[in-house]
Amino acid sequence: MEHIDGRRARGDASRRVVLASAVDLASIDGLDGLTIGRLAAAAKVSKSNVATLFGTKERLQLATVEAASQRFRESVLEPARAQPRGIRRIIALLDRWIAYSRDRVFEGGCFFASAAVDLDAKPGPVRDAVAQAFESWSSYLRVSIGYAIELGELDAETDAAQLAFEFTALLDGANTRSLLGDTNEPYVLVRRALASRLLAVGADADVVDPFADVDDLAA
Repeated sequence: MEHIDGRRARGDASRRVVLASAVDLASIDGLDGLTIGRLAAAAKVSKSNVATLFGTKERLQLATVEAASQRFRESVLEPARAQPRGIRRIIALLDRWIAYSRDRVFEGGCFFASAAVDLDAKPGPVRDAVAQAFESWSSYLRVSIGYAIELGELDAETDAAQLAFEFTALLDGANTRSLLGDTNEPYVLVRRALASRLLAVGADADVVDPFADVDDLAA
């Protein structure tokens, strides 16, 4: 039993190492360009090792999406949950997302933005997994906005789904512009845009202003 458990532990450790390389490689080259051969070279392991761990390209891609989702949760969602439900958690979510993109938690910027462009017109299980990850983030943001409305921290007539859509569109745009221009300036601009939108729906300026004033150029 100890022999079997030890072998499983080594396999799990190897899988984590390979997936860490996979998510960064896919964030740059896209999920469709993620092959067993290219990943083996990037992770500095044998092709046979990667093939043994994942079997097929599709299983490798699905495992990579799940690993990327976990890294996103650890970078954005879990830190934000330290804040109470309502406007402070919304601010934390937006701030952590900007830091996630700005600090290149994935080497190629937002993993999911890259994956969406790569797979949006290619139906199948991998595309479905990416779409689910997008929906999970959007849903969490929408629900968080809903709590702020219920608490009276945002205007009662605020459309949570609409506001969540606007926020995600602005964040995705900042990620793309930052990558294309190799500059953090889009994060400065997106903070101002997000802050302005929050203030327009009744958020407390004392809560919003510190978020808008973060200097992403110095980060």
